Amino acid sequence: MDGLVERAEARRVAALARLDPATQKRLGQFFTPAQAATLIASLPSLDALSGRVRVLDPGAGSGSLTAALVARIITERPDLAVHVVAVEMDQTVLPVLAETLADCASNPNVTTELVAGDFLAGSTGMDPDLRLVGPFEMVIMNPPYGKQPANDLYRRGVALEHVDTPNLYSSFWALGVAALAHGGQCVAIVPRSWANGVYFEPFRHWLLERVHLDVLHVFESRSAVFADTGVLQENVIVSSTRGGLSGPVTLSASVGHADAVTRRSVPASVVVQPADPHSFVRFTDGAARVPAAARSTLSDLGLTVSTGRVVDFRMRGFLSRDSAEPGTVPLIYPGNVRSGVIEWPRAINKPQAFRATEGPARKLLIPEGVYVLVKRFSSKEERRRVVSAVAQLAGPVAVENHLNYFHERGCGLPLDLAHGLSLWLNSTAVDQLFRTFSGHTQVNAGDLEAMPYPSRADLSELGRDVRGSLPDQETIDSIISRALGDVVAVAS
Repeated sequence: MDGLVERAEARRVAALARLDPATQKRLGQFFTPAQAATLIASLPSLDALSGRVRVLDPGAGSGSLTAALVARIITERPDLAVHVVAVEMDQTVLPVLAETLADCASNPNVTTELVAGDFLAGSTGMDPDLRLVGPFEMVIMNPPYGKQPANDLYRRGVALEHVDTPNLYSSFWALGVAALAHGGQCVAIVPRSWANGVYFEPFRHWLLERVHLDVLHVFESRSAVFADTGVLQENVIVSSTRGGLSGPVTLSASVGHADAVTRRSVPASVVVQPADPHSFVRFTDGAARVPAAARSTLSDLGLTVSTGRVVDFRMRGFLSRDSAEPGTVPLIYPGNVRSGVIEWPRAINKPQAFRATEGPARKLLIPEGVYVLVKRFSSKEERRRVVSAVAQLAGPVAVENHLNYFHERGCGLPLDLAHGLSLWLNSTAVDQLFRTFSGHTQVNAGDLEAMPYPSRADLSELGRDVRGSLPDQETIDSIISRALGDVVAVAS
């Protein structure tokens, strides 16, 4: 249908201009631009479809995705009959969606159904809607984003029937997959946060038990996809098949939704490594150039990485801005991590001392010693994702929850080992390795556990001559190369 996508785009732009920003943020609404919608709709295969195809678009917004998919199907497979079920709860958007659905239904092979309601409630036992019951041959979605706390009713509803998952987008995604027919396909544009880390691990296991990942598309620009909504997010597109046969996965990439796309095929075992108990999903071929000597695990080293124990907003009564206050110990925040060392106290907008006079507070301290700290959240503008420093402060220390720390059976590390480990973590090799399985700025303890390391002896040798602030990146990498030898391409 000539102009269907273009007309839907005009409606999207007009609807976006009328949206209340506060409501948009509350609902997690980010409508899909036409070129992104066309790219998303291009990823599922149409070859095996026959007869009447039921399509579900949950959280349909202005209808861009539906328009793009319908336009593709009636162009490439005019023999198919298409029935679209589009779901939207925002009353201000419903008239726009209705116009787009009517436009789609002007083709005699297309029928549409608008469900004005809450997809999460309608697809669970909370407020079931028979119109949302599968099986659907295709599900296409740009789900809303928003954290779901453990006591959230929607989260509980999805967990009761399918899987416990911490975000609206993954709840939508789970329900979409659950509604698929065997052999049905789901294509979704979502943040990349689901692909690694502990919070989404149950969801990953649940998802990968039910679908085969067919295509994984990454955008090299965080800002290009939803530029007119001001979203700075690492989005990916995932196309999958319910109960699909194990086979290769297409890795696809572009700068933005309007740029040239590169594609390559890799074995599924590269994307999700069979031996990985966490089922990290990698959006690259898994190869990173790492020194051949880096073949140890943290367990081999006898080391553990943990998350800082002090959650400041829960411990306000124990925080102090006076670093000299009697009865306090140093409180280390990410802002104290500077050039590979800890600057404490430092004039940042955070308390620098922790009152440790009471039993519950003392239990949160780590004992005197030398530790390696890693920021749990690196800024999007930071050159490296993994940012590390050596902490060597006299007496017990309190480590804030936005830091991870390396220790040996709860105690500090030998000085040389600590400096060598920090040097390794701040290297380009580690940065490249980390990016093979993580596309977001959060660095979880589980991510650090998943990486290879040089041996204790090699790390200690690395740290023997490195003290104080880190040298520049070129010098760090040169030291790593001289000490550990040639790099090789390895699977992360």
